[in-house]
Amino acid sequence: MTEFIASHLDLAMQHAPVWGFILIFVFMTVESSFIPFPSEVVMIPAGFLAYRGLLSTHIPWLDLVLAVVIGLAGSMLGAYINYGLSVWLGRPFLHKYGKYFFLKEQHLDRAEEIFRKYGDLATFVCRLLPAIRQLISIPAGLSRMSLGRFTLFTALGAGIWTAILALIGWYFGHLAGDMTALEMVNRGKELLHRHYGWIIVFLAVFTAGYFLVQHFVMRSGKKENAE
Repeated sequence: MTEFIASHLDLAMQHAPVWGFILIFVFMTVESSFIPFPSEVVMIPAGFLAYRGLLSTHIPWLDLVLAVVIGLAGSMLGAYINYGLSVWLGRPFLHKYGKYFFLKEQHLDRAEEIFRKYGDLATFVCRLLPAIRQLISIPAGLSRMSLGRFTLFTALGAGIWTAILALIGWYFGHLAGDMTALEMVNRGKELLHRHYGWIIVFLAVFTAGYFLVQHFVMRSGKKENAE
């Protein structure tokens, strides 16, 4: 699917100064919802166009910041759609009819398993992991996770992921010559795969820090109650 979509992006990139930010918002909303759509084909070209001054403001650094912020806004809207549908429809409906909406039962089961194991933190961690990135919003909705905590952890994960992809495109933008959207996306995915270990290390450190802080907070709370 990535190659099919990317092969048609060159035409869209020609209209980036006018429609670029709108397209980023729309496509990132789709990507973050239950519809399978690769974020790489949106944010990597966005970073590339920003560096070249080919988005709306024609100011590279401002275009980059706006692309990340708008991409994050789209991701949040898509996540809220998944969350809201999960609250409204419930688990039985999603497991019975989800396959008609690109939601395979085994993927839903895996998302719920991860959420049960890691709780709120899963909404952050999974935003940086392939395959389950979009689906983790569904068990969050099914479990009625606090909307405030859902927003915080989702925004952290989606913001980091969106920025990483945009910066990859920015890096490609400073290279000599031009690239087709398909070449850009493929090279970006290769770069991600080569350095994904650093993302895993970051997630491990963040997770350890989160549980450590949570442990001390709980201990402090117990001491206060004991007194």
